[in-house]
Amino acid sequence: MEHNPNSLEGTKTSSTDPNVSREAAPHTEKPQADSPAGKSIWREYAEAIIIAMLLAFTIRVFVVQAFKIPSGSMIPSLLIGDHILVNKMAYGFQLPQDCKFDLSFPPMTCYSSKSLIDFDRPERGDVIVFRYPEDEEKDFIKRIVGKPGDTLQIRNKIIYVNGKPLDDKTWTQRIDPGIIDGRITPRDNIDPITVPTDSYFVMGDNRDQSLDSRFWGYVKIHKIKGRAFLVYWSWKGQGSMSEWVRWDRIGKIID
Repeated sequence: MEHNPNSLEGTKTSSTDPNVSREAAPHTEKPQADSPAGKSIWREYAEAIIIAMLLAFTIRVFVVQAFKIPSGSMIPSLLIGDHILVNKMAYGFQLPQDCKFDLSFPPMTCYSSKSLIDFDRPERGDVIVFRYPEDEEKDFIKRIVGKPGDTLQIRNKIIYVNGKPLDDKTWTQRIDPGIIDGRITPRDNIDPITVPTDSYFVMGDNRDQSLDSRFWGYVKIHKIKGRAFLVYWSWKGQGSMSEWVRWDRIGKIID
């Protein structure tokens, strides 16, 4: 028999017998990426992400916002590394104003607000977050000491509100025993002043180490972002690993 040079050894040739039946291998079609099913999956993912971002943005702007304490001006009430929540509806439903858009998240920064529905008014003793009057790119946190119409005076570190000494020892500290003349700095002595309408006199609980209304004046009500109410995390970041987190401060109510 003559050998065919084009044939491959070990290859089975198909039968030419028409009576031999062939079984067709089962074929399962996979959905293509551009099929309607594929498109719907990607669309669902995109919609879920967009909805989540819009919800987070709405909560942050209108309901509650998280902040981190970067300085010691509110010691002993708040410590450096405390992470807190601020209720932005504590005093009413606020409509943000004076806003600008950024290429970040959230994409909008607002510098004031207008109250559409009032629930309450800021009270003496409230710990509030507000736009720093001398640089509104920064947020400050202090405690309200004087309300609109109050007469305030500081004599040798003692605060007088409407002629009566303010009982603030439970939440404040004074680490410098020295008294500074009011003609040098207003830290320890301020002549009587009256808080204007829609304004608040605020101070840090760490009285001797706080930059507050004694130095730069009042906080306007439309610059208040909300009232601090909870420490949800506290990070010390020093000492042994077990000391890095202040577990005893997590869940602390701010009062």
